[in-house]
Amino acid sequence: MRKDRTLDSDYFETLYREKADPWAFATSPYEQEKYARTLAALGETPVESALEVGCSIGVLTEQLARRCRRLIATDVSATALDAARRRCAPLPNVEFRLVQAPVDNLAGRFDLIVLSEVVYYWDADDLQAFAQTLGDSVSMGGRLLLVHWLGETDYPRSGDEAVTALFSHLPWPVVVDEAFRTSDYRLDLWRRDGHG
Repeated sequence: MRKDRTLDSDYFETLYREKADPWAFATSPYEQEKYARTLAALGETPVESALEVGCSIGVLTEQLARRCRRLIATDVSATALDAARRRCAPLPNVEFRLVQAPVDNLAGRFDLIVLSEVVYYWDADDLQAFAQTLGDSVSMGGRLLLVHWLGETDYPRSGDEAVTALFSHLPWPVVVDEAFRTSDYRLDLWRRDGHG
């Protein structure tokens, strides 16, 4: 695993310009199963306000939007966001933002933040910066949902390293609502302790 790559907006913009769906989010059976498990973890109760960091072309966004009264979806790639906007055009409760996460402020307070296939791109400084913003961004009792591939990558961190590192930087007490693992990915659902 390479640790020296800087994964910035140019990296992702190049990927999406070369291939509209570089990870086959719209067609992969693995992705479809993972999305189904992600939505099941959230339960049936509608989410008032949610944030999806790294929405890509909006495949998960479209499904999340049906569970949320308001969803803000962000990505670092303008090309990916254009595709996501087109996919989710019939959904008036979704707002898209071009954001250089985790550097840019999350600008809002959310009952749910979704980090699907995102955190392992961040180095130690990125993780610390993002964790600091979470204190003002997650409502009391709000949830943080992480899903990460466990296979070999050349990203700055493995899926396990990413989740462990973010957990160690959280600025508030957390209740683990779900920790689900397959041979391919892990899903972690954390809830901000309302007493913290």
